[in-house]
Amino acid sequence: MSADGGTNGDSDHGGVDPVTLEVVRNACASVCEEMNATLVRTSFSPNVKERKDCSCALFDADGALLAQAENLPVHLGAMPFSVAAALEAFPPAALEPGDAVLLNDPYEGGAHLPDLTLVTPVFVDEELVALAANRAHHADVGGATAGSVGADSTEIYQEGLRIPPVKLREGGEPNAAVYDLIERNVRTPEERRGDLRAQVAANETAVDRVGELVGRYGVETLSAAFAEVQDYSERRMRAELGEIPDGEYRFEDVLDGDGHGAVDLPVVATVTVDGETVCVDFAGTADQTAGPVNAVFAVTASATYYAVRAVTDPDIPPNAGCYRPIEIETPSGSLVDPEPPAAVVGGNLETSQRVTDAVLGAFAEAAPERAVAAGQGTMNNVTFGGADEAGDPFAFYETQAGGFGAHAAGDGMDAVHVHMSNTLNTPAEVLETAYPLRVRRYALRPDTGGAGRFRGGLGLRRDIEVRTDAVCSLLADRQRHAPYGLAGGGDGATGVTYLLDDDEERRLDAKSTHDLEAGDTVSLRTPGGGGYGDPAERSLAAIERDLRLGKVSEAEAREAYGYDPDDE
Repeated sequence: MSADGGTNGDSDHGGVDPVTLEVVRNACASVCEEMNATLVRTSFSPNVKERKDCSCALFDADGALLAQAENLPVHLGAMPFSVAAALEAFPPAALEPGDAVLLNDPYEGGAHLPDLTLVTPVFVDEELVALAANRAHHADVGGATAGSVGADSTEIYQEGLRIPPVKLREGGEPNAAVYDLIERNVRTPEERRGDLRAQVAANETAVDRVGELVGRYGVETLSAAFAEVQDYSERRMRAELGEIPDGEYRFEDVLDGDGHGAVDLPVVATVTVDGETVCVDFAGTADQTAGPVNAVFAVTASATYYAVRAVTDPDIPPNAGCYRPIEIETPSGSLVDPEPPAAVVGGNLETSQRVTDAVLGAFAEAAPERAVAAGQGTMNNVTFGGADEAGDPFAFYETQAGGFGAHAAGDGMDAVHVHMSNTLNTPAEVLETAYPLRVRRYALRPDTGGAGRFRGGLGLRRDIEVRTDAVCSLLADRQRHAPYGLAGGGDGATGVTYLLDDDEERRLDAKSTHDLEAGDTVSLRTPGGGGYGDPAERSLAAIERDLRLGKVSEAEAREAYGYDPDDE
């Protein structure tokens, strides 16, 4: 499959004065942020309310991205494909005020099944002027494993309820049949209904706010401003790409495996910069595999768009215009563009990270001063499911933070969600209140950041005890192949997962499912980020600061940096 840009926009502001353009641009971004605040505030699940595993965006009447909230890159770059699928199923003539289209099918605009996308048309005087969309990761959508992120799946039918574009609301009224269908196929129906209602409320916020903008400027002026804002982003992106040396740059990275026997799955990115355009070709990437790490094209595109934005100017307004100069080529039937019914839940979570690493690695050859060493390169997914002490079903889902890669301007951040994930942790107090779980340990992992003039960020350790019998599913990576360093920097440490029982540690496979007994503890230990630059160039002050804060041991400081406390 391929995706490419369009033509360069005109520079005459489309007949809209610059002040109005800037006000409209910021207003659209503000609408998205308010949508997100509504979604988080009104949701039921800790995964949305506490971890903020959701994203919001605004589109023009043709389905082109206008603005987005500062949410998850893996959601935002893929959401235009969901909007396109919704419009294909329900063109403007089939929509009316009060409608809302729901979907999650990865092979029809979605990313993976737990991500439910809701698209709401914005009408003013019966004229379609915009589309509001949001995506929320639901903690369970059915399937073989509680939490719907199972490492055992080998086809999409095992991963949960698959929803093609369908109207969740019609003319302002809920479609009870769709709600009932969803609730009868999930383990936590009340939570699902609550999160869906929050998604409806978020989009209704956009309907109100865009209506206010139309009242202020009129449809004609607002539509012209929408078009010019996209053209403006395109011009800025082309100018940024024009500063990167022309040439072909290739980088290969690997996934540790698929959990079903396949190992060392290569992801190959060849980046060709030609003037003000860039083509990213994934020829040479592994074929689609049995395990659930296949990434549909929308996910691959999302990761690619993110990487290009990261090495250009992240302040370019994020909309359809900044993607026009980017062409993406993927081999059909591959790890980055599979054919159904391949299992895909981990493609959105793990393969998206490796696509990012590969594209950033290629750009590092072209413009090392713009590059960043590899971050942890995994979302470290974990689910726990079963019944609590009262016999009520529960499904817990969480991703774990790790080290961010160092770069030419400084150290990588410690224990953060990296690249395609931008969520938070579940606070221990919430986790222990909402689920039959207990956090036994939560700390940084010293010595896990790659050495360099600038040190990679540290991974973390999070030990979670189950207080009832439960099923645990793990879906992680970078436990055999370390995050790479750049410009002479060292690799970050790999991750590892253990089952703790009576103080004994039993290593668990990165992609595996386990039956646990009450009292068992799963110890999640995440990778560190790669370092940047020659470790011999790290300042003594920085080394001593790391020692003082416990981020590096004296033994590691001696080995990696040649530190000697007896030297003057």
